[in-house]
Amino acid sequence: MGSNVEKKIVVVTGFGPFGVHKVNSSWAAVKELVKTGLDNPSIELVTVEIPLMVHVGVSGSATGIVVEKLAHNDGYCSQDVCGMCPLSTVCVENGPDILQTDFDVELVCNCINNSNCGVTAVSSYDPGRYLCDYCYYTSLKVKPSAVIFIHVPPLNKLYSAAQLAGGLRIAIATLLEQIKS
Repeated sequence: MGSNVEKKIVVVTGFGPFGVHKVNSSWAAVKELVKTGLDNPSIELVTVEIPLMVHVGVSGSATGIVVEKLAHNDGYCSQDVCGMCPLSTVCVENGPDILQTDFDVELVCNCINNSNCGVTAVSSYDPGRYLCDYCYYTSLKVKPSAVIFIHVPPLNKLYSAAQLAGGLRIAIATLLEQIKS
């Protein structure tokens, strides 16, 4: 008789080669994990090599897609929805004040604005000193050549989910082109 236990899905990611790392140990370890498994039949392991990490968050003040250029290490003093806040108000102790993405953010915005997706895009230097900024900073710390953060406005304020997805589709295609070149 088959089990009706729903499998839990665990996504494990790794990165490809970059800089002096011709073989990225993160992806090598993830591929090895695929061979050995997790020793738990109730868990489905999904693995992916990530050429691009696109974080998407909502911003109540956004009037279109907002592509973030950088993230801040300090100034985190607002509680999240669970009432938590970093004890030291920083992402990374002794980390740089600001980390920037390696992507050409203006190019991403121009491609969205010059498309027929019907959504406008602008660049920003302020992801908000909240979860979005924190997440972006910690991701940029790992690989600034593969990470971007995009804010979208609340649904149906100006755009539907389908329209926002159209803008995100163009952003992602533009980012992937930048990785190729």
